[in-house]
Amino acid sequence: MSENLIIAVLAGTTREQRQSIKAARYVAEFGSHLDDVEVIFVDPKDFYFPGDGNDPEGKDARYTEITARADAFFIVTPEYNHSFPGTLKRMLDSELKNYIHKPVAIAGASNGNWGGVRAVEALVLTVREMGLAVTFTSPYFPRVQDTFSDDNRPVEDQKERIDKSIASAYDELIWMAQALKTAREG
Repeated sequence: MSENLIIAVLAGTTREQRQSIKAARYVAEFGSHLDDVEVIFVDPKDFYFPGDGNDPEGKDARYTEITARADAFFIVTPEYNHSFPGTLKRMLDSELKNYIHKPVAIAGASNGNWGGVRAVEALVLTVREMGLAVTFTSPYFPRVQDTFSDDNRPVEDQKERIDKSIASAYDELIWMAQALKTAREG
């Protein structure tokens, strides 16, 4: 590959007590160590999305630039009330044309035993409608508050499982990103 793939890792919430941010930061760090990959970490707390939809006044120019540059996306979403947060939906809604024919991997996190599986399932329909190509490999982080330490690292007895699931998701995402980038440029 002649140039790095750019993967935007999106954290899914602005909630003050968010535990999923630890998983999102770890997913971003993990990706930053991969060959031929540049990771851009997107924390929705660092952006402003007024209003709703894809109207010009509802965009944050910095996020628009990231989505334009990105070859792929990796979303880490918490599960709130059997779905994904409104913050994530608002952020995603602000851009549409920059998502078309780009792949997205989705990881779920929850304080309970399910690991965000219902949030991931709900999000698949939304991102597909936005033109993103959804991968089928999704890491899950159940009991995220106990799975990651305060320095965004998996606890020792979970590290091997977590690294394996993230690596599998990145493998598929990178493969799709390369194929779709070639097709978009061709």
